[in-house]
Amino acid sequence: MSDISFYREEFLNYLKSSLSEKEPVNLYEPISYILQLGGKRLRPVLVLIAAEACGTSYKKALDAALAIEVFHNFSLVHDDIMDDAPLRRGKATVHEKWDINTGILSGDAMLIKAYQLFENYEGHQFKELAKLFSRTAIEVCEGQQYDIDFETRDDVSIEEYLTMIEYKTAVLVGASLEMGAIVANAPKSLQKEIYEYGRLIGIAFQLQDDYLDAFGDPKTFGKQVGGDIIENKKTYLYLQALKNLPEQEAEQLRHLYTIFPSDSSQKVEAVKQLFEECGAADKTKNAIHDYTQKAFDLLENLDIKREQKQILKDLGESLLTRTI
Repeated sequence: MSDISFYREEFLNYLKSSLSEKEPVNLYEPISYILQLGGKRLRPVLVLIAAEACGTSYKKALDAALAIEVFHNFSLVHDDIMDDAPLRRGKATVHEKWDINTGILSGDAMLIKAYQLFENYEGHQFKELAKLFSRTAIEVCEGQQYDIDFETRDDVSIEEYLTMIEYKTAVLVGASLEMGAIVANAPKSLQKEIYEYGRLIGIAFQLQDDYLDAFGDPKTFGKQVGGDIIENKKTYLYLQALKNLPEQEAEQLRHLYTIFPSDSSQKVEAVKQLFEECGAADKTKNAIHDYTQKAFDLLENLDIKREQKQILKDLGESLLTRTI
């Protein structure tokens, strides 16, 4: 039985073989740079697993997997420009290493390259892959815009936040699995069901990220714990806290989310204490569990190979126990 590490290694080998030195260097070198910075490679691995789960060789899905990874990294290049982020995976971001214009143009080329990869599929597969990709890409853009809008809004609801993380994160996880199913010529019903599994897992993944940002172990989390609090991001934790806190404490939390003290540690601890006292931390953990369990219930009834079903379940279970 192949495991996650096998699919990841096969994808990385294919990614490496696809990279080449091309002219103009200042367009293509940043693309190679961002694609080799590392990361979990979760999305392309899901494409390969889904293809085999639905009855075809993962090798037929390598171009679709590469398209997903190129698109994901394109979105990171542009996100980093919008956030003025200096680092990505511990290395200089593209716009910092080169410049903003290079980041924009190389990112644009990555988006086009992602579409180009679907040309390696014929007929109905090309059409279905391109349709799914176009829908997903525009939803990711919508999710990013919601995220930006929420920075200046004081009336964001929990439902709106869940829609934002669904579009910004979860739809691409779902699309990764559905692309594998499309390459395998799986029935439409199975394509939609495996997409839904990915969507639910994607929401759980993002909620877990919210939780770990506040309560993760600094030694293993991989980025600054409390970063969302320092940046006054309206996460699921924050919105649940506002909903559950008495008015006086809720006003205190709102005030804390308007300040940027030189020493942020006291602010982070004060906010975390409010999150715990009002039950927002527990509600977030419960939501992670609920979305994951819904995904597992759906997965159990999927008509796919048992081996890959177990791999997909292992991925989901890792969300409940991960510390990074």
